Amino acid sequence: MGDKRKAFLQRVAAKEGDLVALTQDLIRIPTLNPPGEFYRDICEYLDKRLKADGFATELIRAHGTPGDSEKYPRWNIVARREGGRAGECVHFNSHIDVVTIGQGWTRDPFGGELINGRIYGRGACDMKGGLAASIIAAEAFLEVWPDFSGAIEISGTADEETGGFGGVAYLCEQGYFNPEKVQHVVIPEPFKDRVCLGHRGVFWAEIETFGRIAHGSMPFLGDCAVRHMGAVMAEMEASLFPALAAKRTDMPVIPEGARQSTMNINSIHGGQAEPEAGFTGLPSPVVPDHCKMIVDRRFLLEEDIAEVEAELRGVLEKVKSERPDFSYAFTPIHSVIPTMTDKTAPVVTTIAGAIEAVTRKKPEFVVSPGTYDQKHIDRIGRMKNCIAYGPGILDLAHQPDEYIEVSDMLDSAKVMGLALATLLTGEPAANQGG
Repeated sequence: MGDKRKAFLQRVAAKEGDLVALTQDLIRIPTLNPPGEFYRDICEYLDKRLKADGFATELIRAHGTPGDSEKYPRWNIVARREGGRAGECVHFNSHIDVVTIGQGWTRDPFGGELINGRIYGRGACDMKGGLAASIIAAEAFLEVWPDFSGAIEISGTADEETGGFGGVAYLCEQGYFNPEKVQHVVIPEPFKDRVCLGHRGVFWAEIETFGRIAHGSMPFLGDCAVRHMGAVMAEMEASLFPALAAKRTDMPVIPEGARQSTMNINSIHGGQAEPEAGFTGLPSPVVPDHCKMIVDRRFLLEEDIAEVEAELRGVLEKVKSERPDFSYAFTPIHSVIPTMTDKTAPVVTTIAGAIEAVTRKKPEFVVSPGTYDQKHIDRIGRMKNCIAYGPGILDLAHQPDEYIEVSDMLDSAKVMGLALATLLTGEPAANQGG
């Protein structure tokens, strides 16, 4: 192992206390989304940190995006450190928002407690630990290889948990992920020693069935929209769900159950609205004249989105052909095309080689069952050389007592820094030592 690589690994190990403190500081800024709290605070914290490392920084508000308001502005930070010579740019992108706390915590969700080598808190693994690891990796790299080629970028972006439209999508639209500007993207989502190449596709739709209101004691004078929706569900059970289960993919999706097409019924609401809090009376006796369902269809790289929509419409048309007085509305509300980076892409082979060097294990290549911000980098930014790799256990995301292992973050910082060495100094990724 070369002297510089050995020095780099020693620098990362020496920064353990700093890595812990940085992660704790990030967790203690409660960037809950929704509604999108303290985005400016965390961006200003990162701004101060990265400016001290010689990065040029920008704080960017995503004006007019979903959720952006004067009370809850959608702030992002992009920091760039230029090398001494022309070359390619490696970008580490982490989202700064975290989901709601939920029930069942035995630790302070925003305490950042360090207990037996684990840092606890909402967002610890998803993904403030990954953000901290990328910063430590860049800092250690700069100390050992100050005269590198190209550029390093680090971003903290908003709203990934609610679609990323006020974060990475907005930055892509503004040209921040243009492939002429950025050549390699690593998203430190919690995949531990695995390289995530992409994700399945998404198609959300609203289905509404209609009826006719009448007195509940004489339902024969009305037409129950909820019963019509029941017929839709029965047809889904009889034909659609079995058809989806039969579709399989060559994508290495995890877990195994997600290697087929799936659909979730997110919600059903029919008839009268739920009473307001504090109301103790009975509902009025009426036949419901409308019913709404939201479906969340996840599809495979081998499927076409037009066919995905046509399958759902086909269910409704079949029910309509068999059921008197059946009428419906079908409204697509959200879609994401599947994406999968080629295993031979430079960022894939480089990160994979660095993982093997640090952990002495060959990494697994996987695809996520759900989406993350790679969808925007691919579709809007036109950047294909993008993966997700970072510290943490994916199953802990959004759970009570979420945590990140300090040893895992140290390993990831080593991997990310060695990848920088390969991509920006030309040193080989393999046989680097750990």
